[in-house]
Amino acid sequence: MSTQAPTIPAPAETQEAALEVGGMDCASCVAHVEKALQAVPGVESSVVNLARGRAAVRFDPARTDPGQLATAVTNAGYPTVPETQGVAQANVEEERLQRQTRAARTWFRRAVVGVLLWLPLEATHWVLQLTSAHSGHAEGHLWMHWLGLITGTLAIAYVGWGFYKSAAAALVRGTTNMDTLIAMGASVAYGYSLVAFAGYLSGWWHALPDLYFMEATGLLALISLGHWLEARARQSAGSAIHELLNLAPAIALRMRAEGTESDEVPVGELKVGDRVLVRPGDRVPIDGVVTDGRSSVDESMLTGEPLPVPRGVGDTVIGGTINHDGRLVVRVGKTGGETALAQIVKLVEHAQSSKPPVQKLADRIAAVFVPVVLGIALVTGIGWYAWGAAHHWDAARTWGALAKAVCSVLIIACPCALGLAIPAALMVGTGRGARRGILIRDIDALQKAETIDTVALDKTGTVTQGRPVVVEVHTLNGMSQVELLRLAAAAEQFSEHPLAKAIVSHARLSGLEIPEPDSFSNEPGLGVVADVEGATVLVGNPALLKKHGDTGGDGMVRTKAGAGAGVNVAVRRNGVVERVGLIVLSDQVKPDSAGALGSLHQMGLRIVLVTGDNMVDAQAIAKQVGIDDVRADVKPADKAEVVRHLQRAGAKVAMVGDGVNDAPALAAADLGIAIGSGSDVAKETGDIVLVSGSLTGVAAAIRLSRATMRTVRQNLLFAFLYNVLAIPLAAFGLLNPLIAAAAMALSDVTVIGNALLLRRKKID
Repeated sequence: MSTQAPTIPAPAETQEAALEVGGMDCASCVAHVEKALQAVPGVESSVVNLARGRAAVRFDPARTDPGQLATAVTNAGYPTVPETQGVAQANVEEERLQRQTRAARTWFRRAVVGVLLWLPLEATHWVLQLTSAHSGHAEGHLWMHWLGLITGTLAIAYVGWGFYKSAAAALVRGTTNMDTLIAMGASVAYGYSLVAFAGYLSGWWHALPDLYFMEATGLLALISLGHWLEARARQSAGSAIHELLNLAPAIALRMRAEGTESDEVPVGELKVGDRVLVRPGDRVPIDGVVTDGRSSVDESMLTGEPLPVPRGVGDTVIGGTINHDGRLVVRVGKTGGETALAQIVKLVEHAQSSKPPVQKLADRIAAVFVPVVLGIALVTGIGWYAWGAAHHWDAARTWGALAKAVCSVLIIACPCALGLAIPAALMVGTGRGARRGILIRDIDALQKAETIDTVALDKTGTVTQGRPVVVEVHTLNGMSQVELLRLAAAAEQFSEHPLAKAIVSHARLSGLEIPEPDSFSNEPGLGVVADVEGATVLVGNPALLKKHGDTGGDGMVRTKAGAGAGVNVAVRRNGVVERVGLIVLSDQVKPDSAGALGSLHQMGLRIVLVTGDNMVDAQAIAKQVGIDDVRADVKPADKAEVVRHLQRAGAKVAMVGDGVNDAPALAAADLGIAIGSGSDVAKETGDIVLVSGSLTGVAAAIRLSRATMRTVRQNLLFAFLYNVLAIPLAAFGLLNPLIAAAAMALSDVTVIGNALLLRRKKID
């Protein structure tokens, strides 16, 4: 009998797939698609974006796959295909835009035909009403009704075909959608008018009742016009990803092995380690490191920084940026989905596919909206029939009032605006952020960002450059500054220490020739010792000099720019160590940090500097940038506790950082903002990623979130009020079906138009 415990298989990791979903018109369609996805075994969650026509599904790969998911949605009546990932597949996004363009053209043709069938006749009708002494129902105008019948029939057959086809497909599936309401509304107006006109001509009714042939034609024309405007606006709202994908060139100039010539190859064929030539004016095809040449590179489309940045040997360049004025040879470092541009596209797609809590509420309402409206229309019809009977109306008047009210209810209640209100605003907001270098990892970050009242900042690499530079050179015993730098750089050039690299870089930028040392010894924690031109040169801290026989002071000074670390330089001759100078290095404040933090102060935000440096050094930096609240000597593990302490005091805290040691604090904060120039861990933890290393993006991100959420609330308020106020008016017969159709079409365009205004909001 076995005594071994049974082996329990480890749960499979879930995967995420994106689906391109066609045929969605309203929020009810979103609910149907999500219901179809949730019915597939193995689906953990699904989020459908109406404005983008995209579904993001998390599933168990052991139980289902993207093909089965797409089939399930297609069987539910919405043609669906799995979406191909990656920047190299920009043609997929292009195909999506082409489908949108074809759809827009189809709606435009229907709208033009509908308007031509309706508007001339409607205008003639009103002219006759104003100029004739007779009523619009007079025998003399009977030809108007015949024309109305003809144009209405043509409109139902051609303009209304798309609505009827969609409504019929929904009926076969046992569901309803926006087109159900439109098709029923047009049918009620046309069908009642046909019966009433036939009854009058046959003598069943003595007086010609109100007919709605022109209204049926007009409502189909106006709704088609609204759909055309909506389709064009959707293209504009969802253009951010397409614009990002277009940044990546399709062709690269790959250098041959001998390095003398280059061949044109598709970017998708590049491999890590390949070298590519980037000519002046070309876009950098892929992420990599410059191995030859020097130029200025425009990175504004990815980082939001307006000025080109210098790039030379050893510098990193990003695919999609523009090389301005010099020839560069770049060694490929990342390809495919690992490139910065691919990661940016992925983040934007994730943000646009996710839903804030308020959207989930709207979707739940929309899921039952159409059936509720059908119920309201039924109650409205019964109510008007009973009212007519109670007041002894004749059949023509009763059925005319009933048809008018029911038709208006069906048309006015279409939940298009409700379904587009939030996705449209979020798409434009996230797209605007991406073009500014503000990447929103999760849509909840927008709601969090607008509530922030306190910003906690890491110092090194966030407020400061994160790398030391030489700020002062002090000489002793007759040594010149040039000679001091030359000897120090010669001794330090093989050291990997950041201070050593800063000294060597400063000497090279000063145009000095750095001699090769005859010998070199690195003494960890102390400095270096090297033989240069017949003398032994010591570069390091006081402990190094003391170890080799020097008894001078500690070598620490304060710089004009703040705190600095003094690196001693000494020369040993004839066994005697002679101190010849001190090189002072300091981590400098970023040029735009003070201005960026000034913007945060103007927004009424409290700023706290959180750093592991000592209080004296931290306050020196804080003074330069205008920060009063300084938390110094904070160990990396304690930064998160500082954030929690601020939260316990009632603050809504945004933490801004770039290092691995900032990751716990970024996670603990109400909003984590990761500087994009920092480590991958910080980027993975942050809710918002700033592609550039500038703090100006913090204020811009908060302004963008406030503007986006304000637009979301405006759109929701408009969509809800529109339906809440309009449905009762329609039910009580106070809205003409034609006015209802115009208002419904206008509501869609207004919601998306309001979202597009985000493009003009000032966030910098």
